[in-house]
Amino acid sequence: MESFQNESGQEDIDDYSPLWKFVTKVEKGVGGGNVTWSCNICTKVCKGSYSRVKAHLLKQKGAGIVGCTAVTMDQMKCMQQLVDDAELRKKNSKPKEVSLPSSSVSSNMASKSSFSGPGPLQNDDPTLTKKRKGQFDPLEKAFNLNARDELHFEIARLFYTGGLSFNIARNSHYVRAFSLATQRMIPGYLPPGYNLLRTSLLQKEKAHIEKLLEPTKTAWKQKGVSICSDGWSDVQRRPLINIIAVCESGPMFLKAINCEEYLCTPTDSLQNKEAFDECKWIAEVANDASMIKNFILNHNMRLSMFNDNSNLKMLSLADTRFASTIIMLKRFRQIKKCLENMVISERWDVYKEDDVVKARVVKYKILDDQFWEKIDFILAFTSPIYEMLRKADTDQPCLHLAYEWWDEMIEKMRVAISKGAHSEDSKFYEVVHNILVERWNKSNTPLHCLAHSLNPRYYSHEWLQESPNRLPPHRDIEVSRERKKCIERYYSNSSERRSVNEEFASFSAAIDDFSDNDAMRDRGLMSPTKWWVIHGASAPTLQSLALKLLGQPSSSSCCERNWSTYSFIHSLKRNKITPQRAEDLVYVHYNLRLLSRRSPHYSEGESKMWDVGADGFDSMDMEGASILEIANLSLDEPELESVLFTDEGGVGDDTDMDV
Repeated sequence: MESFQNESGQEDIDDYSPLWKFVTKVEKGVGGGNVTWSCNICTKVCKGSYSRVKAHLLKQKGAGIVGCTAVTMDQMKCMQQLVDDAELRKKNSKPKEVSLPSSSVSSNMASKSSFSGPGPLQNDDPTLTKKRKGQFDPLEKAFNLNARDELHFEIARLFYTGGLSFNIARNSHYVRAFSLATQRMIPGYLPPGYNLLRTSLLQKEKAHIEKLLEPTKTAWKQKGVSICSDGWSDVQRRPLINIIAVCESGPMFLKAINCEEYLCTPTDSLQNKEAFDECKWIAEVANDASMIKNFILNHNMRLSMFNDNSNLKMLSLADTRFASTIIMLKRFRQIKKCLENMVISERWDVYKEDDVVKARVVKYKILDDQFWEKIDFILAFTSPIYEMLRKADTDQPCLHLAYEWWDEMIEKMRVAISKGAHSEDSKFYEVVHNILVERWNKSNTPLHCLAHSLNPRYYSHEWLQESPNRLPPHRDIEVSRERKKCIERYYSNSSERRSVNEEFASFSAAIDDFSDNDAMRDRGLMSPTKWWVIHGASAPTLQSLALKLLGQPSSSSCCERNWSTYSFIHSLKRNKITPQRAEDLVYVHYNLRLLSRRSPHYSEGESKMWDVGADGFDSMDMEGASILEIANLSLDEPELESVLFTDEGGVGDDTDMDV
């Protein structure tokens, strides 16, 4: 409808005559007379004033003009809304109709303020004292400033008394609600009450969201979908399984299943003692760093000394945080010089007797070069692992990239270990490599190999030349074996499977239509999905399979992150809420965010990324919703790590901000 509204492109449209934009003025009237104009919808040329334009477009009878024959009902509804809004603006713009606060209103405001407690609306506030009739200045008359202030304070009291997060003020639905109230006149309107919010409105909103998500569900048949699940226990210790559907459009919450009847007792695998002995020094370094951190943070004077020497903060991350040890050691490396300056100062040795020994140990560790060499080595060889996990821990399509990421990570880790403190210790590399291979074997499936085989980039000359050891997927024995397993399972019919294998042979060996110059050149230039759309028509079965696999994620992290939403809604303070109502609230909460993030307005304006940290950011309720620091942002949105929320409520970018 936006394109429909902006067809004419005329800039001199009267704000109170919005329908001029749907016609083109052919000839202006002489001396303010009638205008000759042409309808942009039916192209009919007529002569008359704005009233005839309105009668023509809205098919109004009795105006002496024929109605538009090409206008649709949806267009008429939209134009009628524009007319209604213009008339309302015109009515409100008249000075005689501006409702000015009377003496009784001022008295009521003062009494309400007095009743509510001390605040800006008390009787002694000079800005709200009574004024005799005629004493309002033109600005107050035009904008009704007193009424605006009263509404501001009532909204503020809602936040203060309810302990609401100030981040709610950035919520696009909050902003839209008050905008709608000011644009539409609804006499006697009262906001929905307790029961209406938790019953019929909740069910209607859920049904509305299901309709909005229907196009996405319809696309699953062509684009494919991954069903992800993860287990959790709510505040009443009920075991729940989170079910989320993930496709290229994003993760969609489906339901949470109560699985009390299907409980089983898990068994932990035995630890590899050899690997533990070889890597235990890493845990010792992490423990030393944690000891130093706690020694500084748990004492006001030491913390003051640290803050005097450092512009960065000492991070204190929960053990459940992704790669919390790596993040802590990275920060330690950044503040090394600050720690050294702190412990060599004269103030460091002034302690009570019970802290003297620990202070000396901390000082020794901080000034020990070997301690920092070990930290550097840990960060060097874990960095490739950390980066791969960051890239894979996403809701975006990356199933077809996981195999390449794995090979790159192993090679980078090998190089880092060969250059580090254990360069002569091949046993350490073998131990770490075996741990990673064991992990990979648990997570890797034939589906990874099939998706890898269907990525045209891995057959391009450019990709193969980047490393001398690279092979195209159809020549890699491990990938080929797993691909065959997957195709055999996916296509049980032998004739259908033979047809798919023939199509794969043509694709991988660049035979028939796949030998086209554009198809060969685009392998390394186009995204895999677009390449298959453009060049895959000669292999319809394989094309359909490729378009499904290339749109899938490689992680179920969306399920794990959704538990923070579930625990926020079903908290200790709301533990009497029924499981079904909690599930409905999570469904609406989660999927409304999904729909909002698809909107083009999500990344602009005052409501930019309004749901970032909405569950816990800046909340007064520290128990019900934990503080969300920038370091805890989901890994599929690394650009949000640079978002800065200012004291004035704005949002800006600061890539050098301290987290």
